[in-house]
Amino acid sequence: MHLGFNSMNTVDDPEPAELARRLEDAGFESLWYGEHNQIPMSRKTPYPGGVELPEPYKKMMDPYISLAMAAAATTTLKLGTGIALPMERELFSLAKMMVTLDRLSGGRHLMGAGVGWNEEQFNLATHHPWDKRFAVLRETVEALRVLCSEPEPEYHGSYVDFEKVWFEPKPLSGACPPVILGVMGPLGIKHAARWADGWMPVDIALPEPAVQIAQFREQVAAHGRDPDSVEITLVVMDDPNADKLKRLRDAGVHRVLVGVGVENWDRPDIVLPMIDEFGKLIPELAA
Repeated sequence: MHLGFNSMNTVDDPEPAELARRLEDAGFESLWYGEHNQIPMSRKTPYPGGVELPEPYKKMMDPYISLAMAAAATTTLKLGTGIALPMERELFSLAKMMVTLDRLSGGRHLMGAGVGWNEEQFNLATHHPWDKRFAVLRETVEALRVLCSEPEPEYHGSYVDFEKVWFEPKPLSGACPPVILGVMGPLGIKHAARWADGWMPVDIALPEPAVQIAQFREQVAAHGRDPDSVEITLVVMDDPNADKLKRLRDAGVHRVLVGVGVENWDRPDIVLPMIDEFGKLIPELAA
């Protein structure tokens, strides 16, 4: 099992190049940055769990620019969005950013993607209907895959539609970077099982990880797909201790993402010591 690091990517966090170098030196497989370009002040949509919106949400930087800085400072560290909100960006600009990051990093980009939790934020950034967001996300990803792989890409869906375009360069692999869905509800999980390259839930949504992972793999198989081809990346927010991480490995998790946790999002001083602490576990987790 691989170990990745998940960060809010605020102006107060360790600078991306420094953080990436420390992670790579410690043996981490990947760095993941989240995305919120804006959050409406109306607060009509409550923050998950009903608590006040954590302050770091208001100071998040752009994940792609930060990951590009991380790429320039490293050679093997994979670079993930955890999670990106692709429907809240213009499609072709998003595709060009993804491919540029992929090319300049030597093919190290991973796209964690989702629909987001804030309806007002979604409505402010896109004309698509909120109640159809999973269908729109599926078409957005399908369109990205077409742009990244076909010599004369075009796409015609119910929500995303464009005629043939020149879109170069392609990713180094000749295909779209892996798309890993950060979803936890039944509808989102259904989409992940049907068409995503991976599933990225949060540990608090999996009270019995071995059971829920087995159920997900059954859904993948029911869609005629090989369950081993859909990687499971788990974000651990609740007490990421060694025993817990080993149990997740044994349950079939491919990658675990650790971070400082919600209660410490405004404590950048504990990030680097945490990297050193978890780096010691990496050989055990890979065994």
